[in-house]
Amino acid sequence: MRVLVVTAVPVERDAVTRAFGGAEEHLSLPGTELHRRGAFDVLAGGAGPAAAAAATAFALVSGAPASSPYGLVVSAGIGGAFTPVTPLGSLVVADGIVAADLGAETAEGFLPVTALGFGRDRFAPPPALVREVAAATGAATGPVLTVSTVTGTAERAGALLAAHPGALAEAMEGFGVAEAAARAGVPVLEVRAVSNAVGPRDRDAWRIGDALAALTDAFGAAASVLEGWNSHENLEG
Repeated sequence: MRVLVVTAVPVERDAVTRAFGGAEEHLSLPGTELHRRGAFDVLAGGAGPAAAAAATAFALVSGAPASSPYGLVVSAGIGGAFTPVTPLGSLVVADGIVAADLGAETAEGFLPVTALGFGRDRFAPPPALVREVAAATGAATGPVLTVSTVTGTAERAGALLAAHPGALAEAMEGFGVAEAAARAGVPVLEVRAVSNAVGPRDRDAWRIGDALAALTDAFGAAASVLEGWNSHENLEG
């Protein structure tokens, strides 16, 4: 069984692949390129939930050989943090992958898509895997919000936290990756390294390099957990 890791952009993909040893193989897929090292296939699927879902779906269908299919999908990259619990350069493992802006605005406020009577707005990664990866990496665990528009004001950050108490971070791809994985019947996980605070947009305060280094360290620490859990769960099932 193989592990598929989906990032948004090549610099995140490369930060993940640096964590794994061995030779790297490049495989062409529709719209992207798969970087393979050992049991891990890593791709940069594009920014936003739609691009992430499409890239994940293509990879799940055609990325792995039939003799060794994917047993786990991981959405990974950098993201913004809501609380002091997750300072810049720290890690978050999602215990809930939440579509924070999928729904409708009404006079009474925002309604999630589930309140409209269709779809879903949350995926729950396997709790045991969340705990094991968090223990291996020192990550905080909590909900990670997927947004189509990055938060740039204190007012919007406050509204998101009011709607999703306990949320630790936001990013743009997790829910799209989770949708594709769920439709293929494959478990999903989301791992984020914190590059900035959610709120007023201040590029000078971002620590992208630190977050990318933390992402590499996280996958180095968690590689055996991900591969071992993947094999164990599939042998049990």
